[in-house]
Amino acid sequence: MKKYSKPVYVAVVALLAAMLAASVFADSFCNWITPPVVLFVGLVFALVFGEAYPKFNKKMSKYLLQASVVGLGFGMNVDAALASGKEGMAFTIVSVVGTMLIGCLLAWKCFKLDKNTGYLISSGTAICGGSAIAAVGPIVKAREDQMSVALGTVFILNAIALFIFPPIGHFLGLNDHQFGTWAAIAIHDTSSVVGAGAAFSEEACNVATTIKLTRALWIIPLALVTIPLFKSKDKKVTVPWFIFMFIAAILLNTYVMGRCETTMAISSVVYTVARKVLTLVMFFIGAGLSMKVIMSVGLKTLLFGVTLWVVISVATLCYVLFV
Repeated sequence: MKKYSKPVYVAVVALLAAMLAASVFADSFCNWITPPVVLFVGLVFALVFGEAYPKFNKKMSKYLLQASVVGLGFGMNVDAALASGKEGMAFTIVSVVGTMLIGCLLAWKCFKLDKNTGYLISSGTAICGGSAIAAVGPIVKAREDQMSVALGTVFILNAIALFIFPPIGHFLGLNDHQFGTWAAIAIHDTSSVVGAGAAFSEEACNVATTIKLTRALWIIPLALVTIPLFKSKDKKVTVPWFIFMFIAAILLNTYVMGRCETTMAISSVVYTVARKVLTLVMFFIGAGLSMKVIMSVGLKTLLFGVTLWVVISVATLCYVLFV
């Protein structure tokens, strides 16, 4: 199968891109092509054909995700964004600190993981998945294998979350704001948060994106706290640039693009294209989950990641349902 991986990869990407491009102008066309479906296609490809163009795949999933998140800002309003971010701020603080404490306790005392791997997975669960792991990794001087295991664990759980969160949300009768808040806090990576939100509803996607990107800013205090904890001399802290571009897009859409019908139509097109690009990103993410990645994680590490994820997911769900 491996010898067919590259031509099949190109064909699948081209077909998905063409269908999504056509659906920009006819929304009812191929409306079955949702983020979970495309992620599943990527997963099937990876497990059947293996890795094809792994470096290209990784770059596309990263940069297209960032571009699509910025584009989503053109479908949002400042007042709505501030309301979502402000309301979720208090629980965000509690959940970030609580997740780090519970995660480190479970990793080091219960599962007996090495210090770096446990801390990396806890960081990814607490804030924003791979971005947090990438930011904290150099500070704790994590080895390449520790980074790979942490990223692999988060990656697997992200894929699962994208499939199961929307059905659970509908089953429990969550409204758009409740689901958006739950997804933003309980799902690791921004990609799966936005994907799950989009699969639930447009409003849930907006709420989830805003809260998640607000949460992602916690990379800065986490990194600063990590420096003395691990006695690191590496004080370089990297914050994803697209967060600020996303904020700029919301401001532009609210105060500039909303002034006349022509600019509003442009914003609408940008927002629609961003949603379609995000759907395509799901294929690149799914295609990166090869058997090699799955096997590198290990059962004990995966069990720790699942345990911490379930604790945070249930706690967050109780919060949105009863508080």
